[in-house]
Amino acid sequence: MSVDSQFVHKVWNDQELSKMAERDVPFHMASDGAGHVGSMYGVYDEAAGVEFRGRFIIDPDGIVQAMEVLTPPVGRKLEETIRQIQAYQHVRKTKGAEVCPAG
Repeated sequence: MSVDSQFVHKVWNDQELSKMAERDVPFHMASDGAGHVGSMYGVYDEAAGVEFRGRFIIDPDGIVQAMEVLTPPVGRKLEETIRQIQAYQHVRKTKGAEVCPAG
């Protein structure tokens, strides 16, 4: 989600994201043009009209399990996000009986 329009998201998906993921990404991006959602998560900079780069992993119960917010010059690593999602899914499936260390 970003303050960018759906049209900008489409171009970014086709030109950049699909190359990083090396496959189709199985989720849609949403536009937060007015910054309402970004404000709720504390990543919207109203003066600049932008949202900081953030990643929020929200479980099926609506609970934020992980978050990371970065300033614009530093990027995120898609593989780490996927690893964390898979780890949270595993822990949920085993009802917390098993954990997933970073390594």
